[in-house]
This record gives sequence, C-alpha cells and structure tokens, in this order.
Amino acid sequence: MSVTDLQRLKLIRNGEKEQLTFSDAEMERRLAGLRKVMAQGDIDVALFTSYQNIKYYSDFLFTAFGRPYALIVTADDQITVTANIDAGMPWRRCYGDNVVYTDWQRDNYVHAIHETLKQRAIAPRRIGVEHDSLPLDQLRKFQDAFSGAEFTDIAAATMRERMVKSDEEIALIKEGARIGDLGGEAVRAAIAEGVAEYEVALAGTQAMVREIARAHPHTEIRDTWVWFQSGINTDGAHNWPTTRQVRRGDILSLNCFPMISGYYTALERTLFYGEPDARSLQLWEINVEVHRRGLELIKPGISCAEIAHALNEIYIGHGLLPNRTFGYGHSFGVLSHYYGREAGLELREDIDTVLEPGMVVSMEPMLMVPEGEPGAGGYREHDILVVGETGTENITKFPFGPEHNILGA
Repeated sequence: MSVTDLQRLKLIRNGEKEQLTFSDAEMERRLAGLRKVMAQGDIDVALFTSYQNIKYYSDFLFTAFGRPYALIVTADDQITVTANIDAGMPWRRCYGDNVVYTDWQRDNYVHAIHETLKQRAIAPRRIGVEHDSLPLDQLRKFQDAFSGAEFTDIAAATMRERMVKSDEEIALIKEGARIGDLGGEAVRAAIAEGVAEYEVALAGTQAMVREIARAHPHTEIRDTWVWFQSGINTDGAHNWPTTRQVRRGDILSLNCFPMISGYYTALERTLFYGEPDARSLQLWEINVEVHRRGLELIKPGISCAEIAHALNEIYIGHGLLPNRTFGYGHSFGVLSHYYGREAGLELREDIDTVLEPGMVVSMEPMLMVPEGEPGAGGYREHDILVVGETGTENITKFPFGPEHNILGA
C-alpha cells in the first residue's frame, strides 16, 4: 500500500461522548441564534475557523500545532473537522458530529469540508466565514473548492451573539471569579522578599488548577495561568513572570486567570511589598478612585464610550490621562491570551455598544509611570460585573486598595 492509498477522511468514534461544559439545551440555544443569523443573511453554511466560535458552538477547543480546524454548521447539522493527530478526542468532546482528516495528502482539510457537505447533498450558494481569523490563502482554497459559492463575513454577527450570556454561562463565569479569588490568596501567601516572580505565579496557578479539577472534574484541565510582576515588570498588563526576585519597596501586580473549559475570568490587583513612598501611594489611590467610579458607572443603558469618557475626566483632573495604557474593561466568555475576544464590548472611547442585561464586563483601569519618575510602575485593579435588569453584580470578592494590599510592612 502506498501513502496515496491511505484514507483522506476518517470517522473515529473512540469511546463514548464526554459530559460537555453546558447542557444540550444551552448548545441548541446558541445554534438556534446562529441559524437565525444565517437565515437573515441568506447563508446556507457557516464555516468557522476560529478558536472562539468553534468552541462556542460545539464546545470543542482545539490545539492547532500548525493544523487548521473547522466547524461546519448547516440548517440542521453541525460537524467539527479535526486533524487525525487528535484521534477520537474531538468527537468525544464536541456537540454534534465529527469528521477527521489525515496528513497523507495535501489539503485534506479542505477536501474534508467539501466532502462533508457533498455527502449531505449540500451545494452551498452562500457561505459565512470569519474574515478576522481566516488567512487569505485558506480563503482562496475554500473559494476554489466551492467555486459557485459567495463568501460573506459573519465574524461580527457571531460576536454579537456571544456578548450576551445565558444563565449557564454566567454561572460558569461566577465559578471562574470564585476560583480566581482563591488563586489571589495563594499568590498573596507566596509573596516574600527574595522569592522569584515565577515561584509566586506557580503557587497561584496550582491552587486554581486544583480547584478547577475538584469542582469541575468533567472538564479538560488546561490554560489556567498567573502573571505576577514586580518592580519595572509591572509596566505592562501582559508581562509574563520572570526570575526577578521581590524586593522590599516593590510595586507588585497580581493577575490570576482561571480557565474553565475555555472561559476566561481574571483577578488583577496592585500590591506593595513594604510601605509605598508618598507618590506611589498617591498614584495608587488615584487609580482606585477611577476604579470605584467605574464600578458605579457600569449599568444597563450606558454605552462603553460614555464610561470611558467619564473616567478620562478623573485622570485629566490629576494630569494623568497620558499614563493610561488601554481601555477600561472588556467582555468575558470564550477568550484567552492566544485566541478570541469580543472587541465590540470593550470600554473604550470608540465603542458605542450599550450595556444590556446578560453582558459581563470588567472594570480595570491602569496607569503606567516610567522608570526614573516618582512612583514608577504599573497600577491596575480588575473586577468582573454581571449586568442585570436594573443594576450589576460584582462577582469579584478579593479586596483592593492600600488598606488591604500592603504586604510585609
């Protein structure tokens, strides 16, 4: 047998279907919303290629390693398209059907998508794709395979579907916030003079991973992490831990990210090891002032831009607006540091989305003062709020501010 004689496609039903993150009713709710979007756009087939939408509509979170994955959604079916390297795991962990493509022949991935639709007697006239996660060369291959079809972007429409959370999603996000608080306590307990950033981060990560495994034993255990930064390393919100050791007088950033089945939650706090100097304390208190005001502003009916402009005024009053480093918050759900975000629900001046019940957003102001200036470092706080019918629920319980987070004094 030659390589060219080997199968291009497989069905690998190895084992039984696993318990998914959400109920069948929740998955059908999502798919019904998607199919409504498809009907409105006269779309025959949705062809997803992003982490976030494949996960959201099938509950399967892939690991790329250079291979493409897909989710095909038709009017009455949904099929994940996965690489042979993962064998039966994607079928066990997806809602719906699964087809596997092999590496034996180039472009088996596109062939798998084409054959899957052909076997279902579907010749699509209009295919929905995600322009924000589909490389141009892959789009061209799709266009060649479906030469009679028109391709249209549905990334923004599906993002809007994801922005309003169901009761099941909110329950999972609340669990993430609870576990993030536990991670924060573990980080706090590990901080001491001479301890390296990565050692502190490991303590928080281990605490959260173990609690996820205890409380959610049916999920994959993956992707939870901690960014713990000290001194100059606090200047960026996404700086990874290093071997730098905590020193007395350091500004510290605690950032815990428990990931339950692809759902992102976060706890972020400014701390000091030892008493902060006068300017550092002043800057910290100003950022806390902005944070408290932001928590008050988040409510149904206000736009993201309105919140940003209102909080800017506080920084302007202190002459610190140029030290603000990013927007004031963002949506939660299926996202991570390497995939996905709901960019239409970020608290920035250029986002006019109006908050509504079921949305979940953070309040996370940050100031950065460069090294060499008084009070140098990055100051940030982060709480998660669930928007309800008349107000919000803050689901982050870890305390913030100088009265709680000066350690080793």
